[in-house]
Order: sequence, then C-alpha cells, then structure tokens
Amino acid sequence: MWDDQFEGLVRPHLGFLPEDAPFTQDLDLRDAGLDSLGIVDLLIEIENTYEVKFTDDALSMETFSTPGALWTTLSGLRAAAVG
Repeated sequence: MWDDQFEGLVRPHLGFLPEDAPFTQDLDLRDAGLDSLGIVDLLIEIENTYEVKFTDDALSMETFSTPGALWTTLSGLRAAAVG
C-alpha cells in the first residue's frame, strides 16, 4: 500500500508501539503514541521527504488517525503536486 520510507518516518513517532508490532493500515496512531507535538514533527518530515505541502484541509485529526488515512492524504498531495 505505501512505500518503504513511509513506515520508517511514522514508526519512530509511535512510542507505545512495540518494535515487533505490525504497522497496519488501521492502526490507531494516537493509541500508539502519536501526540500533537509528534504530529507537527511528522508533518515536517513528510513534507520534506515527499516534497509536498499539506493544505489546510489536509491538516485534521482524521488525516493523522491511522497510517491508511495519512497515506491516502499524502498520496493525494503527491498526485496534485505532479499534475
């Protein structure tokens, strides 16, 4: 579903997720330890890595609720940046 970089960017921000735990599309990122400061740090890392800019409508708690939701938003931003 996502590329190899994505999990590597998100997982370090999930302090409650054991290293051997699966990183699934429906994982609750808040329950796994992503807090508001982590969201800001992750946002910056994603923007720099993927060369995108999150729009205001993409900056919601829903976007950062699960890896699947975040990847879907990121994919849309990447497609918009290309086309």
